[in-house]
Amino acid sequence: MRKIIIAGAFVLTLFTVISSFTRSPDKSKDYLQTQGKWADSLLASMTLDEKVGQLFMMATYSNRTEKYYQQVENNIANYHIGGLIFFQGGPHRQARLTNRYQQLSRVPLMIGIDAEWGLGMRLDSVIDFPKQITLGAIQDNAYIERFGQEVGRQCQRLGIHINFAPSIDVNTNPDNPVINYRSFGESQINVAEKGLAYVRGMKRYHVMGSAKHFPGHGDTDQDSHHTLPVVTHSMKRLNEVELYPFRRLIADSIGTVMTGHLLVPALEARGNTPTSISERIVTEIIKNQMGFRGLTVTDALNMRGITQGLQPGEPEFLAFMAGNDILLQTGNLPAAFNRIKKAVETGQIPTDVLDARVKKILMAKYWAGLGNYKPVDMAGLGADLNGRKSLELKTALFEQAVTVARNQDNLIPFNHLDTLSFASVAISADYDNEFQKTLSQYANFKNFVVPFKPGSEKDIAWVLDEASKYKVVVVSVHGMNSRGDRNYGVTPATLDFIHQLGKRTHVVVCAFGNPYGLRLYSHTRNLICGYEDDPASHRVVPQILFGALPARGRLPVSIDNDLKVGAGIQTQRLGRVSFGDAESVGMNGQKLDEIAQVVKQGIDNRAFPGCQVLVARKGRIVYNRSFGTLRYGLYEPVTNQTLYDIASMTKVSATLQGVMMLNERGAIDLNEKLSTYLPELKGSNKEKMLISDILLHQAGLVAFMPFWEKTKTGSTYNPEYYSFSKDSLLMPANLQVAGNLYIKPAIRDSVWKWVIDSKLINTQDRQGGYRYTYSDLGLIMMQKLVERITNQPLEEFLEQNLYEPLGMTSTMFNPLLKFPKTTIAPTENEAGYRASQIQGTVHDPNAALLGGVSGHAGLFSNASDLVKLFQMNLQNGYYGGRQYLFPETTRHFARNYTQKSHRGLGWDKPGDSDSPIVGSSASPNSYGHSGFTGTVVWVDPDRELIFIFLSNRVYPVSTNNKINTLRIRKRIHEIINESLVLQ
Repeated sequence: MRKIIIAGAFVLTLFTVISSFTRSPDKSKDYLQTQGKWADSLLASMTLDEKVGQLFMMATYSNRTEKYYQQVENNIANYHIGGLIFFQGGPHRQARLTNRYQQLSRVPLMIGIDAEWGLGMRLDSVIDFPKQITLGAIQDNAYIERFGQEVGRQCQRLGIHINFAPSIDVNTNPDNPVINYRSFGESQINVAEKGLAYVRGMKRYHVMGSAKHFPGHGDTDQDSHHTLPVVTHSMKRLNEVELYPFRRLIADSIGTVMTGHLLVPALEARGNTPTSISERIVTEIIKNQMGFRGLTVTDALNMRGITQGLQPGEPEFLAFMAGNDILLQTGNLPAAFNRIKKAVETGQIPTDVLDARVKKILMAKYWAGLGNYKPVDMAGLGADLNGRKSLELKTALFEQAVTVARNQDNLIPFNHLDTLSFASVAISADYDNEFQKTLSQYANFKNFVVPFKPGSEKDIAWVLDEASKYKVVVVSVHGMNSRGDRNYGVTPATLDFIHQLGKRTHVVVCAFGNPYGLRLYSHTRNLICGYEDDPASHRVVPQILFGALPARGRLPVSIDNDLKVGAGIQTQRLGRVSFGDAESVGMNGQKLDEIAQVVKQGIDNRAFPGCQVLVARKGRIVYNRSFGTLRYGLYEPVTNQTLYDIASMTKVSATLQGVMMLNERGAIDLNEKLSTYLPELKGSNKEKMLISDILLHQAGLVAFMPFWEKTKTGSTYNPEYYSFSKDSLLMPANLQVAGNLYIKPAIRDSVWKWVIDSKLINTQDRQGGYRYTYSDLGLIMMQKLVERITNQPLEEFLEQNLYEPLGMTSTMFNPLLKFPKTTIAPTENEAGYRASQIQGTVHDPNAALLGGVSGHAGLFSNASDLVKLFQMNLQNGYYGGRQYLFPETTRHFARNYTQKSHRGLGWDKPGDSDSPIVGSSASPNSYGHSGFTGTVVWVDPDRELIFIFLSNRVYPVSTNNKINTLRIRKRIHEIINESLVLQ
């Protein structure tokens, strides 16, 4: 067992305590006394070997063999090393080794890592955050501090005390082979501000940062891992640019400064004396002139930039003599250890100098929490390092960074979707890539994938011809790198393709790689920098293209004469739905996970074979999952693209939208009699019905009439209405009812006559009016009203005025006209009217009689498409840069104006708290509708919340009511409301 000696007399030394390792000012005095006492007591008990060992931080790995790990243990035992810096491996392996190694060391080990963009830079199974050059594009440095805080939290959780980051090198050389994307960019002010934010974030978790690589590795074209770069700038230039970020971070109490292996003649006149072993630079400039009181640490001492021409152990000795406190990654521990020990024994290194350095290290260890060392807790480690907040932050960073570099055609964000046709070409990408999948969430795209880097024009000649047929083509370039000498990984054939395509149509290039690579697209009129070939960036860029998110990023480096550092076109949101994590909109994602258990219970109990569940808040889809299968017993998984018969949700998704549009245009007066617009109602029992009463379901209409019974005798279909073939020479094409059964279009007139002649309910209230009776017939009548006024079929009016402009590419009546049957969830295996399995044609028999298009049923869609419509309603008629409805229209229709029921004008409202569909926690202003097939939509304007549930609970029989007895929809709705975090 390791033992840490703390006992011993307290001695207050004249040692200047570094401000980097203090806590809040009101506690600093007591804290400093405790910190100093711990360090002094430990120092007093240490042997010379233990003191010398504290100077060394050795490189180690968690992906090696047991023999290797035992060698590390030998180094800890024999050389009493002060710390370890972990590189390749995994978090669980590293945590176990950290606990194992700490148990061997009398003085707790300082654990470090070089994790500039988070632990994922070094470890597998851990989230990768954006590189520093990507972060350099972000304008709000609060996001950088959040990033630093999350990196600090993860480091602390893994038992890491120092992160050798950030790189505050000002990268002014595009050909820099070693810094480049590791820098925040070429503006010294931007680099400094972001470096400060990064370090402040880590400090919150008592993780030290490191300003590197002093005095600046940004303007070199050589790699100090292999040789010794020379920085030839004047003192004036160094002060203005390279040293500026270091002064800022030192003034803000950075914990460590890393000295680079660089030759800088303006700072060190002696030839062949790198910064890392220059006493003038380390002691006189960093410590004395700049006032740094933290730990100076060398860059890796096994790099050829420092080892060339020196004997083993000599680089470490020279680095110590220069004033460095920590000697990082020695290439020969025995030689280095013995060289420094001998220097102390001979007086070449005074004992008080060694003690002062060691005490600084011990003080830092105390600040990092090692005065009260605790092993890394293995329980839940993976979940803690890859939590929802980490993923949400990564997305947020890309949202802030993505940069619109050019928008010369004024295309971005895309507007007026009904006037555009879209194609996309993904070069060097997977077929099922996230970028094109996200594009297709917003519009109907023809997607082309070139899964390799084209080597010649012939490779993509066909794609060029096909893509050029569309008005807008989005070309995404993947597989880029940071090497300018390798054309950033882009082939000449790719560039020629983009150039030729731009001559034929509008092209938007989305470059997922190093921003310096934008110079390849100097003739491209519309250009976006996604910075990294990462799925998070792939999801963000389409959202910016369509105005679901604004573009906020600015280039962190200069590209050419036109695109200078700071360039970037700021675009506005157009109100389209975006995609993100629940936490980003004040919801608890862990609570939303409970939805899956409720759905599983429904599927296990055969309430429905599968379903879609979507949750959106504040314009952002935060939950969109598909469960189960299309039918029982077959592997036909439900996807987000699966189409469902939404049944009575048609009323509010189609017919009511038309009524609202016409009402606000003055074409319909809700207080007028329907017979005013439909004179054929005069003389019937419906002559005096008010439109408002019909929408409120209090006009006296019966709930339902089985009109199909008038068209069939036993099992025989009346040939006056039906045909077993689709085509006819004498009339418009017949409309499919089921399988090979077709309805003749003329039946619509018969159905309308049957509606007019239908009886009314025989009960009235005390005021002589009709009581509330939910009726399908009223919405059939509303369909006729919309069609009469617009002189268009309902489906055409909605497609032209609503669905197509909104980008609703999967919402339609009679989906078999466009989609294969396999993409549509089956409904009932009907024994009566159609005596067949229904799939792709409407389940409701009256809607089937009307050719699949009815005011009360017939619409097919999926949750991903429907959310656009209901987000428009939630946003008071605004969506995608266009005002579809007046701001007050939906609110007006969604109010309750009657005491006879809880209903609004067409919309359902919260009613009985015992409802099996709507959560009892729904707010009074919320509205929505459910469908007989097992569907519901609920919009809550007070909470800016949308809930959509689609299923085919009527498969295989409509008498299955388990979805209600189990209260599946209600329970999911309750979970959603409970997931809201108080803000």
